[in-house]
Amino acid sequence: MPDPNGFLRYPRRMPARRPVPVRISDWREVYPPAGEELTREQATRCMDCGIPFCHDGCPLGNRIPDWNDLVRTGNWDAAVESLHATNNFPEFTGRLCPAPCEAACVLGIGGGEPVTIKQVEVEIANAAVARGGLLPRPVPAPSGRSVAVVGSGPAGLAAAQQLARAGHAVTVYERDDAIGGLLRYGIPDFKLEKEHIDRRLAQLAAEGVRFRTGVDVGVDVTAEQLRAEHDAVLLACGALQGRDTPETPGRQLRGVHQAMTHLVAANRVVAAAAGGAPGTAVLPDGTPIDAAGKHVVIIGGGDTAADCLGVAHRQGAAGVHQLDLYPEPPQARDEARDPWPTWPWVLRNYPAHEEGGDRVFAVAVQEFVDDGTGQVRAVRIAEVTVEKRDGRRIVTALPGSERELPADLVLLAIGFEGTEEQPLLDQLGVGRNARGAIDARPDWQTAADGVFVAGDMHRGASLIVWAIAEGRAAAAAIHAYLDGPGQLPAPVSVATQPLAAR
Repeated sequence: MPDPNGFLRYPRRMPARRPVPVRISDWREVYPPAGEELTREQATRCMDCGIPFCHDGCPLGNRIPDWNDLVRTGNWDAAVESLHATNNFPEFTGRLCPAPCEAACVLGIGGGEPVTIKQVEVEIANAAVARGGLLPRPVPAPSGRSVAVVGSGPAGLAAAQQLARAGHAVTVYERDDAIGGLLRYGIPDFKLEKEHIDRRLAQLAAEGVRFRTGVDVGVDVTAEQLRAEHDAVLLACGALQGRDTPETPGRQLRGVHQAMTHLVAANRVVAAAAGGAPGTAVLPDGTPIDAAGKHVVIIGGGDTAADCLGVAHRQGAAGVHQLDLYPEPPQARDEARDPWPTWPWVLRNYPAHEEGGDRVFAVAVQEFVDDGTGQVRAVRIAEVTVEKRDGRRIVTALPGSERELPADLVLLAIGFEGTEEQPLLDQLGVGRNARGAIDARPDWQTAADGVFVAGDMHRGASLIVWAIAEGRAAAAAIHAYLDGPGQLPAPVSVATQPLAAR
């Protein structure tokens, strides 16, 4: 029985972040562990609602009230089991997910303070490591069937673990030099230190999952070879095609880059330094892409933009402006626009924002300004209004509002246009749809029989919880396709969408 007065006795509290001057001098995670007392206090705020809407906010179907009450009563081992029953990687989601479950918490009705679900989740994940580690669960009897997983992000890894535990031989193919996808080289260490990935990969390897890095499927291994070696194939290559702005004058100037190129380069430097080989962030061709001493302009207002902001601070930028096309969101939920329990449009302040930089809302870049040598020296911006007409976005610049911001490095963090064009798709006879994603039948198969798809490659750029949920669901479909005994859990269908007001 939960404590019915817990939310009255305890206010919402988060652990204090590491001090800004300290944390921007290294790449360690911003949040220290919360500690057992604070975690149990916050878990006590959960009312175990008769209808837990947090379940609807989370596509994984996490048993949130269950493990909150187990933490409240100090039953950490059972909490670990309950959390892992629906989520393969809570140490990732607890650090990286924006927590739509909290937006759907009953305590948030009418502007209240929801349970710190995400923080409790990450502390349970920490407890799993502290209380014996992530123990492998190897299958006692192999099925004799083989599955190839192309891509090693959260969708691919979740599917790989589910299938390996069902007895299938699983090989994960990754074109990069290390496993993890965007978790490895896209997410900065101050949000996710890579030891968490390595610890989980050790568990998967002990469960029988094989990893092949540095293999570009479709180039180094053809689709024909892949299908000859495996009984089924799962495509989980993500949605890495960055949205660009080629029509903006000056886009070709040196110093104007996609945000992900900056993040990947910075992550590689941090990874190299961990191995005793410090260096400078550079592109694959050796071009420097380090913010040290530079005036940086980040275009975009989402998670990727905030990641670039935090990286720029740690690299020693001279100054940073973050530009957002839309007006500044409200501080609290607008019930007329986004009624509870849907995901609200509100101003989200990330830890990187308290570290410095200026946010500028309702502006658009009119030109990247040349310094005369082909290098960007400034961006010319204008205040704008944005409206929707017949499903189209109309951006109108306000006359007389133009001004320049100094810029030695410009990062485009304006979203993604789906999965990348690649030889593998042509070889399989699978095409991208109008959104740049790969369509799936109700059984998660693509247009090619025996070839499945999951995660951002199917859904488009989305949240890590959706990637894991789709990976688990696709694994269930592959298990059925291979005539495996019983059923694996499938938290979502191909057509499942986030909560939305109709």
